[in-house]
Amino acid sequence: MNLARLLAETARKHAGKPAVVFEGTSYTFGAFDREVERYAAMLHAEGVGKGSCVAIQLPKRMEVLFLHFAILSVGAITLPLNPSFRAEEVEYFLSDSGSSLFVTDEQRFASAESEVRGLREVRTLLVDGAEREGADSLPERLARTSKGFSRAYPAGDDDVALLCYTSGTTGRSKGAMITHRNLVSNMLSLEAAWEWTTADVLFHALPLFHVHGLNVAAQGSLYAGSTLIMHEKFEAGRAWRALEEERCTLFMGVPTMYQRLMNEWEKRERKPDLRAMRVFISGSAPLTDNLFHQFESATGFRILERYGMTETGMIASNLIDPAERKAKSVGYPLAGVTVRVVGEDGSDVPPGDVGEVWIRGDNVFRGYRGMPGKTEESFVKGWFRTGDLGYQDPEDRGRLYLVGRAKELIITGGYNVYPKEVETILESHEAVKESAAVGLPDEEFGEKVVAVVVLKEEKDSLLPEALIEHCKRRLASYKCPKQIAIVAELPR
Repeated sequence: MNLARLLAETARKHAGKPAVVFEGTSYTFGAFDREVERYAAMLHAEGVGKGSCVAIQLPKRMEVLFLHFAILSVGAITLPLNPSFRAEEVEYFLSDSGSSLFVTDEQRFASAESEVRGLREVRTLLVDGAEREGADSLPERLARTSKGFSRAYPAGDDDVALLCYTSGTTGRSKGAMITHRNLVSNMLSLEAAWEWTTADVLFHALPLFHVHGLNVAAQGSLYAGSTLIMHEKFEAGRAWRALEEERCTLFMGVPTMYQRLMNEWEKRERKPDLRAMRVFISGSAPLTDNLFHQFESATGFRILERYGMTETGMIASNLIDPAERKAKSVGYPLAGVTVRVVGEDGSDVPPGDVGEVWIRGDNVFRGYRGMPGKTEESFVKGWFRTGDLGYQDPEDRGRLYLVGRAKELIITGGYNVYPKEVETILESHEAVKESAAVGLPDEEFGEKVVAVVVLKEEKDSLLPEALIEHCKRRLASYKCPKQIAIVAELPR
């Protein structure tokens, strides 16, 4: 089954119902689907077809959704890119993915123009500008599209639908190949687990380049026939107003968002009316015990925490019944997902003991593009090794708790950063001999990236600020060290 075909079928059932309200502009399911078909016709005319890869680097806007589902409709693969990625990062992703088309805006194209134009196999479309040297205009191409096109959905099931890059332990990001089967199975499991219906109204303030915002929130809502109230950016005051005024029933966020919501709640003399709300859901980073209880005490709502990864989609979730949700727990495996907790010898640990979490199911990705060795390392006899450490409570039906990570990883504001990626950039500076990046606890972001650096003897006058600027020019802002300490030698 093709995911875009399923969503088109939902759109036909609810043609006149609001599907997305983006910053005040409403799109019915029928209008949304017509836009997807128009974009699919344009892509088909551009020669995009089954197996092609189309990269999208845009801030949050409706074109991202139209393009994504249009790409899937013609059998191609979407590569969503963080709009804050720097030129060197974009060049790597476009090259490594084998992308044939790059859709972006004038601002981002200007910042990476020399790198992008150096990739001869990649054509560029700009969503907000006229045709120019090295790039064509997406609106102009849409205007030329003929009206006789009909979507054929040539891909599905085990064909790749999404290519999502995750930071690598060796510094080189890996492209996770996510199939239609992965997306559809996860979407159906979440609809059942969270009792998603056409009556729901989801407040959406997550980024669309991320699995959380695109696969879980947007795709889930569109399939369920719910309405998305979508803001371009998250701002706590606006969020509380929207939840009340739009009578939202669902909210999905990362712990950083919940911390900001709490900070705003405490400042407000009149608290928001949340009588329409059904459930607040948190993921992408661990939710602290303190924030879990603070939010419930203030609002009366017990946050539902779930567990997922780029490579697997959602793995586990607390139950929809608030009485069945517990702090620090990610709940129980979703339907169709099997979980094991395994020791260093590869055998299951005794119930209640800590081990690495392994999973199996239709939600698990196909592998890393062009990296058969990394793919092989990640699987043992069909089980995917998550790299997360956890245990299952034998006294509570195997409820899953996560306690740490077997792999080096920093999670900051819901985004994953591998230390090696930061260290590689730091050590590309002529003054740096060696470095180490780590995550330190942070109340707002969960963790923040910091680094310690050893300078070469003849360069020992360099200031930390210069190294931070060096990183900012080459790394997305969330990966950049917030502090750098210069030391005589690294602790061993």
